Amino acid sequence: MTVDNFLKYIRYELNYSTHTVLSYSIDLNQFVNYLTNNEADKFNPTDITSNDIRSWLGKLAKEGLSPRTLRRKAQSVRAYFKYLIKSKFITTNPAVDITLSKTNKPLPEFVRDNEIQEIIALLEPSDNDFFSHRNYLIFLLLYTTGIRQSELLGISDCDIDFTRMEVKVTGKRNKQRLIPIANEIAEVITKYQQLRNAQYPDLKDCKLIIHKGKPMTTNTLYYIVSRILKGTSSRQKGAHVIRHTFATAMLNNGAGLNSIKEILGHSSIATTQIYTHITLRELQTNYEHAHPRALKKEV
Repeated sequence: MTVDNFLKYIRYELNYSTHTVLSYSIDLNQFVNYLTNNEADKFNPTDITSNDIRSWLGKLAKEGLSPRTLRRKAQSVRAYFKYLIKSKFITTNPAVDITLSKTNKPLPEFVRDNEIQEIIALLEPSDNDFFSHRNYLIFLLLYTTGIRQSELLGISDCDIDFTRMEVKVTGKRNKQRLIPIANEIAEVITKYQQLRNAQYPDLKDCKLIIHKGKPMTTNTLYYIVSRILKGTSSRQKGAHVIRHTFATAMLNNGAGLNSIKEILGHSSIATTQIYTHITLRELQTNYEHAHPRALKKEV
């Protein structure tokens, strides 16, 4: 059974994208050419052993391919042989014990607490200035709820329940969840809505956050947030940095992972656990700058 059969299977039966199929095609044809000395017509998958696969991956590693690329190529080979098993073309899968190269995922960026307090002080809005109240609300909602930028921009007035003190957001795969809001946030929302309705009296069934009388776009939101975060220690300046900052602050102040998971709308606790690594890094930094035993190294 040829590689082409597998590629047609993932394209037309599994409905993989053209880009994904192309990646599989490149990886598997490289694998076949390596094993056959570029004579692909001699390739017989029933003859392949685990050592053959490891030998190929080892060669690629010596050529300097990144762990991420090696992992993808190993996954391509594993998927191919899994298909052959399912098709009953082979009875033993030589790729089943192949260990995938681990990728070192960078930890999410976040903004330090002292920088957050400075931002809040600087954003304190003028009495009746619509734009300063809007930008202040944007930052507070992102920082105090951890919602995604798409969730923020999707909030309508009817999604806010001032009686129950919660806001309904629609996350990935259209999953909705309720997030509590503090009295301070409710007051800021109320004041902003008054100024917004005075500024744009013809609005009907509008989104909460608007720009020039229309729902705000992601590009405009990014521009506003990046200006707010300018000068902070975070290299990234988008709304997602504030989401990471919220989760880190929650964990550092004693919130449980399951609670953070529910507020953030994560489908798996494993996604939320990345913030434990951030916290450990923060603790280590604090130790190096404050603990007497650490400071002795600088003497």
